[in-house]
Amino acid sequence: MLCKTYCATCLGLTVVAITVETDISSGIGIQLVGLPDSAVKESLTRVLTAIRSYGYRVPGKRIVINLAPADIKKQGSAFDLAIAVTLICAITETEPRKLQDHMFLGELALDGSIRDVPGALPITVYARDNGFAGCVLPYESAKEAVDIEGVKLYGVRNLADVLRILKEEDSGDLLMERGLQEADSANKKPPGPDFRVVKGQEHARRGFEIAAAGGHNIILIGSPGCGKTLMASCMPSILPVMETEESIETSKIYSVAGKSIGSYGLLKTRPFRTPHNSASRVALLGGGPDALPGEISLAHNGVLYLDEIAQFSKVTLDLLRQPLEDGKIVISRARYRIEYPCSFMLVASMNPCPCGYYGDPSGRCRCTQSMVENYMARISGPLMDRIDMHIFVDRVSAGDLTAGEAAEPSVAIAERVAEARKLQSERFRKEAGVFTNSRMNAEMITKYCKIGSDEKEFLCKLIDRLSLSARAYSRVLKLARTIADMAGEENISLSAISEAVQYRNLDRLER
Repeated sequence: MLCKTYCATCLGLTVVAITVETDISSGIGIQLVGLPDSAVKESLTRVLTAIRSYGYRVPGKRIVINLAPADIKKQGSAFDLAIAVTLICAITETEPRKLQDHMFLGELALDGSIRDVPGALPITVYARDNGFAGCVLPYESAKEAVDIEGVKLYGVRNLADVLRILKEEDSGDLLMERGLQEADSANKKPPGPDFRVVKGQEHARRGFEIAAAGGHNIILIGSPGCGKTLMASCMPSILPVMETEESIETSKIYSVAGKSIGSYGLLKTRPFRTPHNSASRVALLGGGPDALPGEISLAHNGVLYLDEIAQFSKVTLDLLRQPLEDGKIVISRARYRIEYPCSFMLVASMNPCPCGYYGDPSGRCRCTQSMVENYMARISGPLMDRIDMHIFVDRVSAGDLTAGEAAEPSVAIAERVAEARKLQSERFRKEAGVFTNSRMNAEMITKYCKIGSDEKEFLCKLIDRLSLSARAYSRVLKLARTIADMAGEENISLSAISEAVQYRNLDRLER
């Protein structure tokens, strides 16, 4: 008897449906075909042992299991459950209705329990969009996709649960419940340290607020111990929760990567990734044998923080240039070509020189001008040009350091950031994939960054005086748009442009 059902695999974020066919006929032997890798070939041993533990006897006949389409390499252990289901139905000569309109995904243990697998969220979305009635997934994997509406979602823990679903027995308790999200983020303590613990540094605090409001890239340059890392680690506490579309995009990446979302439903808190400066190109950009997403994609719709950015490989840093511009990374190898989104906010920090004390009032720096220039040259000009805000951080004064009163808390800053993001959300509601001012393209800049004749004349003078590139000019306009949004101004004012331009000045590194 021939039985078939459906499974799926992920090539990046693209889902490919896999038809699992099992045929039992006269003869002897068992074959698994369809371009399986080693993990898939080993599934036969897991599946046969698991179904025997449930009392099913494998007949001494010829069994052929096919995974179609045959020209796509099958990797991983997620096909176990679909293979087991078709094999059981072929043995018992039954063909339940749910075989044809449900997808089955999961890894089988030898005792019949079902382990979680990556990719559950994008596969559930695919099933909904392609007319499947439901998905049968491991319970932990099903938790990722519980917010996806329009498709039944079963969370199973063992093969017995799956058999109940196939036999149309009462399996309502296996349906995943929706609406069990955690309390609204406004009622929870924001993640990360609070900005109230930051002493002084008003200029840098203002810079972080602007960066968070518009999703702009920012770099802090200052001597050791002035609070660069502390302020960067406070950034998650002022970022708003993700909108639904953003949340689905980011959660898909974590699902494919096999990273635990850690909650019931989609990710709501924006990612904050902090790779070490020893991270390889593959770890940062993605790729490898399984074409997994890298840190820049795991930071999608969130923050990628590079502490001591000058200690990263210069070649690796320059590979960030295109992703920063395009908001996506295309990983091309001999065996695959995968595209991942990576629209992240880059936050970086570094010392101004090898010893770290260049420009410090104490006069402790003994570096020559050439040493300072060589150190700063570790970050190339094209990469620095893509960073909207360059902020120099001075040593905290004794008065600020010993002050008893707390600074403004993150909650107050987060409210202003949320208001600015709300304006941008309304502005870009018809622009697909654009949520913040920092992601505007050239056409959007012309449309949304209107300036008067006085502002235009002022900008022309600044472009010549500071030798701003075309990219720097557009980034100044986008930054000014954010500053204007925070001030509640419909048009970009002269003061907004003036404040935006001062974040592009690197003259302080010149003696």
